Amino acid sequence: MSPKQRGKIYVGIHNDEFGGMTPTGTIIKDAWTFGILPETETCEGWDIGRMQLLYEKTSELWEQFGYRVTNLPADMRERHERIHREAMARARASGWLPDAMIDAEEN
Repeated sequence: MSPKQRGKIYVGIHNDEFGGMTPTGTIIKDAWTFGILPETETCEGWDIGRMQLLYEKTSELWEQFGYRVTNLPADMRERHERIHREAMARARASGWLPDAMIDAEEN
């Protein structure tokens, strides 16, 4: 962890850009999918070290399923789809335009 990152505190998925449509938000949504965290946990106030541990736990679980949603057990796949569908609806309601993000990355 770089000195710049040390001490950084996460704002929480609901305070994150477009309701968590960020890499950190994805980690949290994946943790909800896998049951690592309850869906009420927003990770607000978490430091970067704690977020890194959460990332490692979710990555280990994704690896077991070949990093493919289709390989998840039916109940987990349904939870994943619901969580991400709801997140995208909230993001769109706040002005998120997924195509605009792709265009910005290409430029």
